Amino acid sequence: MSNSENNNANFKPYISPADFIPEFTPKAIILGAIFGIIFGAATVFLGLKVGLTVSASIPIAVLSIAVFKKIGKSTILENNIVQTIGSAGESVAAGVVFTIPALLFLPGGQNYFEYFQIFVLALAGGILGVLFMVPLRRSLIVKEHGVLPYPEGTACADVLIAGEKGGNLAKLVYYGLGVSFLYKVLMSVFGFWKEVPSYTFDRKSSLPNGTVMGEITPELLGVGYIIGPKIAGVMVAGGVLSWLVLIPLITLLGDQLTTVFPPAKKLISEMSPREIWGSYIRYIGAGAVTFGGIVTLIKTIPTIVSAFKDSLGDLKGGSGESAKTTLRTEKDLPLVFVLIGSVILVAFMAIIPNIPTNLLSAVMIVVFGFFFVTVSSRIVGIIGSSSNPISGMTIATLMATSLIFVGLGWTGDFYQPIALVVGSIVCIAAANAGATSQDLKTGYIVGATPVKQQYGLIIGVVASAVVIGATLLLLNNALGIGIPTEDKPNPLPAPQATLMATVIKGLLSQDLPWGLVIIGMAIAAVMELAGVRSLPFAVGAYLPLSTTAPIFAGGLVKWFIDRRKKSSADESETGPGALFSSGLIAGGSLTGILIAILVATNVGQGPDGKDMNVIQYLHVGFAEKMGAFGDLVSLGFFFLMAVILYRFATKKID
Repeated sequence: MSNSENNNANFKPYISPADFIPEFTPKAIILGAIFGIIFGAATVFLGLKVGLTVSASIPIAVLSIAVFKKIGKSTILENNIVQTIGSAGESVAAGVVFTIPALLFLPGGQNYFEYFQIFVLALAGGILGVLFMVPLRRSLIVKEHGVLPYPEGTACADVLIAGEKGGNLAKLVYYGLGVSFLYKVLMSVFGFWKEVPSYTFDRKSSLPNGTVMGEITPELLGVGYIIGPKIAGVMVAGGVLSWLVLIPLITLLGDQLTTVFPPAKKLISEMSPREIWGSYIRYIGAGAVTFGGIVTLIKTIPTIVSAFKDSLGDLKGGSGESAKTTLRTEKDLPLVFVLIGSVILVAFMAIIPNIPTNLLSAVMIVVFGFFFVTVSSRIVGIIGSSSNPISGMTIATLMATSLIFVGLGWTGDFYQPIALVVGSIVCIAAANAGATSQDLKTGYIVGATPVKQQYGLIIGVVASAVVIGATLLLLNNALGIGIPTEDKPNPLPAPQATLMATVIKGLLSQDLPWGLVIIGMAIAAVMELAGVRSLPFAVGAYLPLSTTAPIFAGGLVKWFIDRRKKSSADESETGPGALFSSGLIAGGSLTGILIAILVATNVGQGPDGKDMNVIQYLHVGFAEKMGAFGDLVSLGFFFLMAVILYRFATKKID
């Protein structure tokens, strides 16, 4: 008997398989769907803003326990259903924002960036991620118990068990949410201090056009704390390279040019730092991210091969074994249901009007989808969902799809959205499969019924898909996505989606500035050779420094906490700092959506005769009136937020 089989034989779940207690109840389903909608919307905002997401399972589990304590009793299995349904919203939203906004940057893609199309893609990808995980549960969750730790799933089970025994975990999340909401309303709605203090060096200085800036929002501080000082430091290093090395270098050399240097449309001597970033650095960063994603994927090839063999073996023998199962904790969705459901869903995708798909792309969705769902589940079992290289898998899918299209002669603009849809559904399926794996691991530990979790995951996908498209459209209409315009000068950058569009355009239309892209790939190669993880560095090089700097600040707070504890081990995901940071992220992201609604709401005409929105009406702009001193005041408030995070992170949980 192998070690994994021996571990499985000796394992006893928290709730015995022989015990039947309330689990898939109406109140659990409703609360889970509500949390799925809330955290799905928050993830859309965060993903567009920084190209990163964080697992929602633990904060949802904590909040579920607290809510049920207020409205009545609940069982541990009901709380598990709540976090299972709710976490599906976060994972589906992550897959959506990493890919679907790329439609805005593709020829003709804007025609498909509508609510119905986004809803269908989110629904199809999310449900495929759940269905493809059903035959993998026994091989990866059960048989590999004790081998694959599934860190978020195990931590979430610890939270549920601790909640069953009593405690005050939820207070920390609520405190973080409240502090974040108050801070961001005072800053972004009323303008008591600046949201982005910055300083740009003069063109005649030794660092021409070098820019230091920080978007001092609570959600970025919380993200930095959760990902830790190492990854946060690598990310800000990429930002420093772009904004304090490459932009000054391009300015220094380009100011001497008397002709326009493509792909820019104007002289470098006339360009601001942000214009230089948009014309040159963006392509260098895209090349670096592409290389980092591919390297990350290559490193997991042994895991990919092993997981794929296991999944094929499970498909051959799983149905007979499942048929003999009588234990409650071993009941899955029937394999026939999985196969028929998958075929129907993909066939529906191939024939539905107003969706850029065809029969070949539908087949590729099935093949690549099952392959990368397997890969995703295995990888998150080792390194966790937050480190899942979804971007790398999606890039690999887009490259394979684009190369097939090129081989068939499908190189026109018409085929770019079709290639993106293949990548989008695979990305959403892989992202949801990673979160589904963690949920099923949690359920395995606490003694849940797998088939009820699988039904719950499908409900979570449907509930979140309803709101994700509306949130995307709201943010695009109010704030803009990707490319700055005159009326939306600071749009949400959507770094992952912009990268996907760049990959597709480069392979199909062959109009990419390959010199800049290859330079970016070479920079990422240098990082790998130096022993630095290239993907977070590349993401940092692509993003504005204003995004990575506050993330680094959160990482520094985490570093101080770790030093205070004098432990080389990181604080667990159920620690006070992580829970308070989850509240900061949720509060900041949800407030960002509220602000987008206020921006889109007109209240009349201003003194200049132009339409005035609610933010313009309420904004007092104290910090703007103080000039450079206003930047220092703003940094002071952000430092106060960091101190508050530090104080909560040092609290003991009762």
